[in-house]
Amino acid sequence: GRTGFAIETFFQDLRYGMRSLLKKPGFTLTAVIALALGIGANTAIFSVINGVLLRSLSYASPERIVMLWERSLTSETTRLQNVISPANFLDWQKQSTSFEHMAAVADLRVNLTGGTGEPEEIKVQLVSQPFFAALGVQPLIGRPFLPEEDKTGNELVIILSHELWQTRFASDPQILGKQATINGRQRTIVGVMAPGFHFLDNQVRAWAPLALDPAFDYRNKTGRYLRAVARLKPGVAARQAQGELAGIAKQLEQAFPEKNTGWGVNLVPMHEQVVGEIRPVLVVLFAAVAFVLLIACANVANLLLARAASRQKELVLRAALGAGRVRLVRQMLTESVLLSLMGGVLGVLLAFWGIQFLIGFGPDNIPRLNEISIDLRVLGFTFGISLLCGVLFGLIPALQASRPDLNDALKEGSRGSTGGRSGMFRNVFVIAEVSLALVLLIGAGLMIRSFMRLQSVETGFNPENVLTMRLQLPRKKYADPHQIVDFFKQAQDRVAALPGVQAVGAISYLPLTGGLASRDAFKIVGQPAPLPGQEPGVEVRVITPTYFRAMGIPLLKGRLLDERDVKESRVLLINETMAKRYFPGVDPVGKQMEVFWDGSGPDEIVGVVGDIHEGSLNKEPEPAIYWTHPREPYSGMALVVRASGDAARFATAVQKEIRALDPDQPVADVRTMKEVIAKSIARPRFNTLLLTIFAGVALVLASVGLYGVMNYSATQRTHEVGIRMALGATRADIMRLVVGNGMLLTLIGIGIGVAASLVLTRVMANLLFGVTATDVPTFLGVSIVLAAVALVANYIPARRATRVNPVIALRYE
Repeated sequence: GRTGFAIETFFQDLRYGMRSLLKKPGFTLTAVIALALGIGANTAIFSVINGVLLRSLSYASPERIVMLWERSLTSETTRLQNVISPANFLDWQKQSTSFEHMAAVADLRVNLTGGTGEPEEIKVQLVSQPFFAALGVQPLIGRPFLPEEDKTGNELVIILSHELWQTRFASDPQILGKQATINGRQRTIVGVMAPGFHFLDNQVRAWAPLALDPAFDYRNKTGRYLRAVARLKPGVAARQAQGELAGIAKQLEQAFPEKNTGWGVNLVPMHEQVVGEIRPVLVVLFAAVAFVLLIACANVANLLLARAASRQKELVLRAALGAGRVRLVRQMLTESVLLSLMGGVLGVLLAFWGIQFLIGFGPDNIPRLNEISIDLRVLGFTFGISLLCGVLFGLIPALQASRPDLNDALKEGSRGSTGGRSGMFRNVFVIAEVSLALVLLIGAGLMIRSFMRLQSVETGFNPENVLTMRLQLPRKKYADPHQIVDFFKQAQDRVAALPGVQAVGAISYLPLTGGLASRDAFKIVGQPAPLPGQEPGVEVRVITPTYFRAMGIPLLKGRLLDERDVKESRVLLINETMAKRYFPGVDPVGKQMEVFWDGSGPDEIVGVVGDIHEGSLNKEPEPAIYWTHPREPYSGMALVVRASGDAARFATAVQKEIRALDPDQPVADVRTMKEVIAKSIARPRFNTLLLTIFAGVALVLASVGLYGVMNYSATQRTHEVGIRMALGATRADIMRLVVGNGMLLTLIGIGIGVAASLVLTRVMANLLFGVTATDVPTFLGVSIVLAAVALVANYIPARRATRVNPVIALRYE
C-alpha cells in the first residue's frame, strides 16, 4: 500500500544519503565536528539547567515547601531575607493555620570525636522537631526526632548524613543506639539520612534537636539567628499564607514595638530559594550556547550550499529520470538530518566530558551540582535539537538544489553554478555568523572586564603570606569564659614563638568566607535617638589585639585595642565607613555609642581602622565595630598567622601547637588568605571561563565559515579574475576585490551584532561589576578583534586568487 511505499522510499533516501556522505569524508567530518561542538555545548548546559532548575527537589511534594524569613524595611537598608527571632518564630508557629508543619533551623559548627579518625570540626544543623516532616523525608536508617526529644534536657540525640556514616563510622550497619561525641557531650545516634540529602548547605554532616524553650525570654535575651522551613496545607496558596503571616507580624509589631517595628515576613518557595540566585547565569550561558549552535548551523548550511552547487549535474539527471521536487528536497533534508544526528551523537560524548569538567572544576557553591547528569530528558532534548538543526540548516540548500537548471548544468559542466540566489544565501549566513559571534564575544568581553575589576578590588588587608584556620571550642569543656580567652591567648603565644612567624591574631568571622556575621542596631550617645524600627545596623566583630597587625589592616585614628582592654572595658573600634557615615567632619575618637547587644550600656570609641571587604569583593564595606575578645569571649574564632615566607608551609607546625594545648581540639579550614579570596570569587571566575570558551568556539566557527565562503567565492570567480588580469588588473586590484567583498560582509555583520548586543547584554547587567552592559571600550575592542580575524580569513583566499595564471584562468570555462 501507500504506507509501505513511503517507508520503502524513506529507507532508500536513508541509504543513498549515507552513501553520499561517505563519498565525501572531508565534508562530512567538517560538518559533524561543527555540529558536535554546538550540540555538545547545548547538551552540557541543558543538563545543568535540567539538574538545577527543572528537576524537582528531592523532597515529597516540593511545590508545597516554603522558606520563611523576616523582612527588615528600615530607613537605612532593605533586607528581604533576614534571619528570624526565635520569639517571633514561636508566635508564627502558634498562630498560623496555613501550614501542616513549620520548623526552625540554626547552623552550628561543632567538634566531633569518637568513631574512626582524628577529632574534626563538622557543620550541624539544629532543627525543631517537625523539620523532616516539613520536608517530607525519612531517614534511610532509623527514625526522625520524637516530639519529646525537641525539649531542653532530652535533646542528646543526633541523625547522621550518609557521608558521615560512611567516612566516620565505616557504614556500621549497627549504628543505631551508638554514641557520637559532639562538643564533649555524648549523643545517641537515632538515624542516618539517605545519600545526597541536604538542606540548603551540602556541607552539613548531621542534624540535632534545636530544643527551643517556649518559657524562655527569647525576645529580650537573644537576637535573630534562625531560618524557618514550612509545608503548606493542601489547597493553601503561597500568597494566602504570606497574607496570614503578614497579619501576624503586624500584631507582633503592635505588641512589641521595640523589637518588631519595621519587621515583616517574607515567604519564598523552596525551589526559588535554592536556584533563584543561579538562574540568571544559566539563562545567559544557555543563550550563549544557543548562539554557538546557530553559528554551527549557518556554517553547515554554507557547506551544503557549496556542495549542492557541485551536485547540479547529478540533480539534473535525477530530475530528468522523473524525480519530483518534493523527492529531491526530501533526499537533501535526509542527508542534512543524518549529518545533524551524527553531530548529536558526538555532541553527547562531548557533553559528557563537559559535565565531568563542570562537576570537577565548578565552584562548590553552585546549588545541586551533584544532581547534574545526562538523563532521558537531556537525551530527548539533544535528539530534538539535532532534528531541528538538520531541518534548519538543510532546508534552504535543499530548496535551492531541488530546482536544477538543465541549461546551466550543461553550460557550466561539473563545476557547478554560482547562482545569484545561492550566493546571496551564503552571504546572509556569513553576516549572521559574524553578528552572532560578535554578540557572544562582547558578552565574554564584558564578563572578563568585570572579573578583572573584581580581582583588582582593594580588600583593605594584606593577604600575602597569611595562613588562616578555624577553631571551635566545645562549651562543655570550656564552660568558663576565662578558659576560652586563655586558650586563644596561649594558642597565639605558642604560634607567635615559631621561627618565621611575624604576627598572630584571631577574629570571630574571617573576611570573605561567606559566614553570617553578627549584626545589631545601635545609637550614638548625644545624637537624637532613632524611632523604633529605624535604628541603623552595624556589623559586629570580635578580635584579639594583634589581629590588625596579622591582617595588615591600618589604624587611621586613635589607638588599637590591646591587653589593657579586658572584659570590663567599655571600648571599641569602628571602621572608616562608620566614621564617615555617622561622624561626618567630626573626630569620632572619644565619642560613645550603644550597641543593642546585651543592654549593658554605651562603649567609647578609641580608634578608627581601615575598611575591609567582609562579605564579598563586589559589595561596599558596611559600618562595623570591633570588640576585644575578653569583652565577648566567642568560643569559635578564626586564627590568622602572618609569616615571613610562604604561609602554607607553617600549617603543620601551627596545628601541632594547637594539639599540644588540647589533643582533642580539631583545626578546620586550614588555608591561606589568598585561597580564601580565590574561593570567594570562584563562581564569577567560572562563569567568565565558560562564556569565554563558548565565545572562542563561536569565533573559530565564524572565522572558518567566513574563510570557507570567501575561498569558495574566489574559486568560482577564477575565470573573472583571469579576464581582469588579462585586461591589466594588478594583484593589488584583485586583492582589494576579494578582500573588499569579504570585509563588507564582515562590517555588515559587526554592525548588526553591535545593535543586537546593545539590547541583549542588558540581561547580563546584574552579573557585572564595575562595568556597564554597554561598555564602549569592550564593544570597540571586540569589534576590532573580530574585524582583524575576518581580515585574515579573507586574506588567505584573496592571496591564492592573485596567484592565478591568466592563461589557465581563461581556459577555466
